[in-house]
Amino acid sequence: MKIARYRQDGSAAHGIVEGGDVYMASGDLFGGLTKGARVGSLDDVALDVPVVPGKIVAIGLNYAAHVTETDPTREAPTEPVIFMKPPSALLPQGGVIALPPANRIDYEAELCIVIGKRASRVREAEAFDYVLGYTCGNDVSHRDQQAKDGQWVRAKGYDTFCPLGPWIETELDPGNVAIQSRLNGDVRQSSHTSDMIFNPAFLVSFVSNVMTLEPGDVIMTGTPEGVGPMQAGDTIEVEIEGIGTLRNTCKARD
Repeated sequence: MKIARYRQDGSAAHGIVEGGDVYMASGDLFGGLTKGARVGSLDDVALDVPVVPGKIVAIGLNYAAHVTETDPTREAPTEPVIFMKPPSALLPQGGVIALPPANRIDYEAELCIVIGKRASRVREAEAFDYVLGYTCGNDVSHRDQQAKDGQWVRAKGYDTFCPLGPWIETELDPGNVAIQSRLNGDVRQSSHTSDMIFNPAFLVSFVSNVMTLEPGDVIMTGTPEGVGPMQAGDTIEVEIEGIGTLRNTCKARD
């Protein structure tokens, strides 16, 4: 099932996507949704971020080829590298990434895990029991500040620096799906989630053994090689097999 969140008459509601249409959904996002009347086509419905997480937990350096692409001497981590992005950074499908002054701001295509129920100290073998589904994310990164600060919160925490969507796919095996980014239609990243150093089930277990995950929380699972800069006027797309395509444009921040 593809679960979207859309805006209508000034408020947000969850819907179910089938084909090119959005349908009303009744029930609870984490307890089960029932399909209702047609809202409209995807071309006509304004999509919002598919979930509003209490926290966004991001994983760095989770594809071996990405570990060394900006620093050939860097070694692969022996356990997941965790950082956070604030919910204020969220941006929906079609939203505009506002770029502050920088020498370089990069796109990073990522598979994102949406937590479905409270998870604390979960075992890897049971991790998927706590997952609602998966969506596409873009871990936008201010490289100047990332290098200057020595940690990543400011560089990755700007408003609009966490595009998420277009919807949540609940029926996906995340272990080996294609992930791609395209800048102005040109493929820049192309990999598979099977290339992750730490797989999605392990990440859910690992993070939940550090902090309790609540329904709606998001884990961004890291980006493959091929990251690169974006400029005002660019269009960046993140496509994940079995989910869909997250598309955003860029402008200079006012």
